[in-house]
Amino acid sequence: MSYTLEVGEEAPNFESLLSTDGGFYSLSDIHKRPFKIVFFTCNHCPYVTGSDELTRSIALRFQNEVEFIGINSNSKNTYEEDSYENMVLRMEEFKFPWLYLYDELQKTAKDYGALKTPHFFLFNESWKLLYTGRNTDNPRDPQQSSTNDLHDALKEAIDGKDISIPVTNPIGCNIKWDGKP
Repeated sequence: MSYTLEVGEEAPNFESLLSTDGGFYSLSDIHKRPFKIVFFTCNHCPYVTGSDELTRSIALRFQNEVEFIGINSNSKNTYEEDSYENMVLRMEEFKFPWLYLYDELQKTAKDYGALKTPHFFLFNESWKLLYTGRNTDNPRDPQQSSTNDLHDALKEAIDGKDISIPVTNPIGCNIKWDGKP
C-alpha cells in the first residue's frame, strides 16, 4: 500500500471498533481534548514494544491536551499475539494511558493508509491531519534516538505553531494483512 493520509485531510471515520475496555468506539466518541493521536500499533512488533514507554511518556505529558487512540489492525491469523484476547492481556499488564481498539476487518488501517506499526497521525479539534509519521528515529531503542518527532509536532501544535516537519517516514513492522478481499 503506498497511500497514506496527507496533511490537511480529514480523519476517515471508523465505527464500532471493539476496545480492550469492552466498549465499542467510533470516531465521534473521541472528542474530549483539542488534539488527537490515532496510532496504529500491535502487541508483538519490536519497534512498538521498544518505543511503548516513550509513547506512554508523551501521552502522559500531554494528557490535558491530547487523546491517544491505539488501533491494532494486524491479522491474528499471522500473529496470534495480536488477537483481541492478547490485546486485553497486554493492556492489563502495562496499563497504557490510551484507548486500544481492535480493527479486526482492517478497514480502518486501509482508510488511514497505515504503513507500519507504529504509525502516528496527529489531528486537531476539527479532525484535520497536522502530522503523520514516526514517534522517533529509533523506535527499537529510543535511548539511541536523535529525534523525537511526535513530541516536537505535538509541542508545536499545542503552542499554536505550524508543524516544522509535518511528515516523517514511520519506522516499524509492516501491517500484517489478512489476505482476504
